[in-house]
Order: sequence, then structure tokens, then C-alpha cells
Amino acid sequence: MDEYLDIVDKKCKPTGETALKSEIHKNGWLHNTVHVWFYTLDGHILLQQRSHRKLICPLLWDVSVAGHVDAGETIESAAVRETKEEIGLDINANDLRRIATHFHTATYNNGAIQDNEFHHIFISELKVPLKDLIPQPDEVEDIKLVTLDTFTELVFNSSKNMHFVESNSDYYHFINGEIFNQISE
Repeated sequence: MDEYLDIVDKKCKPTGETALKSEIHKNGWLHNTVHVWFYTLDGHILLQQRSHRKLICPLLWDVSVAGHVDAGETIESAAVRETKEEIGLDINANDLRRIATHFHTATYNNGAIQDNEFHHIFISELKVPLKDLIPQPDEVEDIKLVTLDTFTELVFNSSKNMHFVESNSDYYHFINGEIFNQISE
């Protein structure tokens, strides 16, 4: 879907200009995204396998929920909306704990897509069984819960197992630590 997004400055603030997502990626303009990582109190992380239809990193495992912030939308509203769209889970902004903002830059498809985006990262407790989630087929191939230890092992071996995007390993280790700290509190 080619929705309108806000072009943002280096402080993640909208500049007042909007463009289609395809234009933003073609030109490498700064924009906002959300990442929501769901965890269970017994030490599991919800992972999403990207749909085989995705242009970027199809069939690799990644963040529980991720998506772009639409033009005029708040970061929290985007996180709530993307959660409903991608896994069929109703949450509200109070369920989210913001843990960081991470700048990500990457080039895909031989330069056709230049991603320059701010990931606004949240964690949230998953309070429903996995069977109650409804993955959106255009976005999500599959979902699963893995232990924090398994997550660490998969990330550590991502150069061999092709489970995750290998270049994101530092980011995944950061998430693992944040979730571990949240569960341990």
C-alpha cells in the first residue's frame, strides 16, 4: 500500500511536507516508523515472519509488529493501528512502553529503496494466547513465541541460519536486554 507519510527532520519532527511512501523510499527522505515488541511474563518474545510478498527481506523473522507512521498520525496511534492491522490485536497506547528511538539507514533492491527512518521502539506485554492473534497475510507469513535464550541464540547465529537480518544483530541484542530487564523488574 502506498500511503502518505510525513517527511521529518533529524529530530523526528514533521517538516510540514508529505509524500507517498514510494517517493520517500526512492528519494531517501527521513520518515518515522514504529516497532512494537511483545513479550510474555514467562520470558518469551513474539516474532513475526515477514510475508513472502514483501519487497524487503521476505520470509525473514523480525519485530512483532512494525510499520510506517502515516501523515498526520501520532507515533502511539501508529503503533496501536499497526498492531491491529498486522496481528489482529486490540491494544491502547497505555499498553505501550517506549524504550528508544533508533535511526536506521539501508539500501535495498539495488538502490531502488533507500530507507532513512526513525524506529520508535515500544515493548508491550502479550496478554492473549498466540492462537488468538490473526496475522495479516500481505504483511505476515507466520508468528511464533521464542524464549529469550532462543532469541539470543538465533541472533548470534544469524549469519549461518538466515533467521534474521544479520546486520540488525546489535538492535536485536538491545531489544532482548530491554525485555529481560522489564520481566525482571
